[in-house]
Amino acid sequence: MQDPSTGVKGTDQKLNVTIIPHVITEHHAFYTVLAFGYIYPLQDHKKLVLRPDGSLYRFQTPYFWPVQKWKAEDTDYAIYLAKRNIRKKGVLDAYEQEEYNKLHKWMNHKWDFIVMQAKEQYHAGKARQKADRVVFDCQERAYWIVHRPPPQTHSAMDYGLDRHIDPNAEEIIYTQQAVMRSRVKSSVSLGALAKYITTFKNHDPFLVPCLPSNPWQTDDDSYWELNTPDVEIPTKMRVERWSFSFYELLNDPRGRADFKIFLKKEFSGENLAFWEAAEELKWGTAASMSEKAEHIFKTFLAPGAPRWINIDGRTMGLTVKGLEHPHRYVLDAAQTHIFMLMKKDTFYRYLKSPVYKEMQKKAISPAPHNFS
Repeated sequence: MQDPSTGVKGTDQKLNVTIIPHVITEHHAFYTVLAFGYIYPLQDHKKLVLRPDGSLYRFQTPYFWPVQKWKAEDTDYAIYLAKRNIRKKGVLDAYEQEEYNKLHKWMNHKWDFIVMQAKEQYHAGKARQKADRVVFDCQERAYWIVHRPPPQTHSAMDYGLDRHIDPNAEEIIYTQQAVMRSRVKSSVSLGALAKYITTFKNHDPFLVPCLPSNPWQTDDDSYWELNTPDVEIPTKMRVERWSFSFYELLNDPRGRADFKIFLKKEFSGENLAFWEAAEELKWGTAASMSEKAEHIFKTFLAPGAPRWINIDGRTMGLTVKGLEHPHRYVLDAAQTHIFMLMKKDTFYRYLKSPVYKEMQKKAISPAPHNFS
């Protein structure tokens, strides 16, 4: 349609006091392309509807075509409305004002950035020639009429032609994945829940009294002293809980310390050391992230590292590449791999080891205090 020799003929037209180039008038083939925003009106901006009265139109620039690979983001719409608000000195259409207020409330944490962007775009627009400024304003407005249509307005983007970008694609993919996801029978789920309750019931302070006494009901703080994170000899209840799962063992500082003793005797302490280093990177300060990432690479991942860990090549490649631009979760894949190795092998050897059995023998069972 834009071919100079065989396409729709365009001419320069005077709009108010401005000469607008490449203007076209109503054509029978415009109904669909207008609805999708491939052409736009120069006069009636509120509706992308063809008018058989000699109204003027222009072809939309490809940057604003609906088949582009980027989505219409709320932040971009907020910048557009803020710019119109500046240009119109606070007088927006009713629906635009409502959207402006909602976005302002929702994006209040970055509104200063949005206004700054809007002002820069506004000043850049003022530096253009008037004809270019009018054309760009019409192009941008037509784009947002397509992607953020006014209330009770027909929008061609809701259905119709196969588009390169489907606004519901993510939702469709999520739904397909949800349908294909394996399900667990309710009987299996209830069985697992019953097993969990049976395992942990003696460790629930709501079901079993605290020993030697309840510190919330008495002035005796023996319970706290016996369960400090670094206590030398833990209680039998605490040691028993370590055997429930590998997570319970690592989550207890005293249990993790005992596990380290076992690993030292097995000459395999590098796996737990790496897991702890990954936790420090994940929960540490942003300022120390690059330094910690470099230390982890040199200690555990680099060829010939002093505490090199044994992970598969794919995971190692992804981790090393991610450390070029480190972030909090860059070690997640490697950390999960190491966690599963320890859970499936080392953890069960620890439970059968003399280290754990000796701790079971040394653990104390506090007698209840009688305050009567």
